[in-house]
Amino acid sequence: MNHQTIGDRATDRTTDRTTDHATDPATDRAADPATGRAARRTTDRATHHVPHHAPHRGTHLTPEDLAALRENLHEQRLFRQEQLQQIAAAAASRADALLQRQAAAQVEVRVKLAASARMVLADVEAALARLDDGSYGACHLCRRPIARERLEIVPQARYCARCQQVREAGR
Repeated sequence: MNHQTIGDRATDRTTDRTTDHATDPATDRAADPATGRAARRTTDRATHHVPHHAPHRGTHLTPEDLAALRENLHEQRLFRQEQLQQIAAAAASRADALLQRQAAAQVEVRVKLAASARMVLADVEAALARLDDGSYGACHLCRRPIARERLEIVPQARYCARCQQVREAGR
């Protein structure tokens, strides 16, 4: 068929008949109004025949035409509903996965920060106890005094700089 599409009406140039649905000339299929693309074919091209009713010049729809159109519309509705569900599910799952990854990362950061804070708190409390018992400022390994500059920067330090380096190298 040779069609010319005009708005929502298609004219068959070989018979000069006008139908009430737009068609895609490249595929000879009814066009999807939402996308302008050819809709899925539900009938076989070789057996599909639109009856010609001269008094109505192709605008009269037979009960068979209406049944076929109804079936096509039901298929299109089902297809679009499934498509929208898939799009919504994909978007939701991506958003959920992102939120879960972010939440897991935040939990991991909070756990590590809490562990670090507990360790520093324990070191501070131990330093206060050393101040109370008079052993503050002496290295726990070599018993030499810890440099004043070091204690000003890390007041809870247990080791002098040299012994701290030895400990860190041994890890």
